[in-house]
Amino acid sequence: MLYYSLHGHTAAMARQVALGVEETDGTAARVRTVPPVRTGLEQHTPDVPEDGPPWARREDLTECGGLIVGSPTRFGNMAAPLKYFIDGTASEWFSGALAGRPAAAFTSTASLHGGQETTLLSMMLPLLHHGMVLVGLPYTERGLIDTAGGGTPYGASHHSGWEGNRELDRHESDLCRALGRRVADMALRLSQ
Repeated sequence: MLYYSLHGHTAAMARQVALGVEETDGTAARVRTVPPVRTGLEQHTPDVPEDGPPWARREDLTECGGLIVGSPTRFGNMAAPLKYFIDGTASEWFSGALAGRPAAAFTSTASLHGGQETTLLSMMLPLLHHGMVLVGLPYTERGLIDTAGGGTPYGASHHSGWEGNRELDRHESDLCRALGRRVADMALRLSQ
């Protein structure tokens, strides 16, 4: 799993998605984050994050059986740090290292209609270029029908609120775990 989180909501989602992966026998979640993009005028990015999972390496991608990416929404698109990391995967694209593996996406937004679905689609585009098999959330997941916050057939989502004080609700957490289980199950099926 690969994600970027600024205020902690996407990181909370990543933990729930990882739980879903871990609930699937025969699979394990490898959680990685990406550093913020620096202009050169700010402080140097530390070699190791102060807290949370380690920084992602491109080898993490080639070693994965499936990939789940997450980002907060920035104007209906993935955040720059995640895109910056993905933009550096041309050699993996050229070699086809990720082709045929399952992939999915998740996002968090401050407003209910802040571009959850377009952000998920923006993360899916490079996954498609890598030849990955996209996995979404079907309406058999009851949380898609019952949610008053986040959740889409394109992937898990969360509505954090303008003040950023809305935690993941039960439906959003359930959908994150369901997404993790679905990708893990598909990884097992495709590896046979």
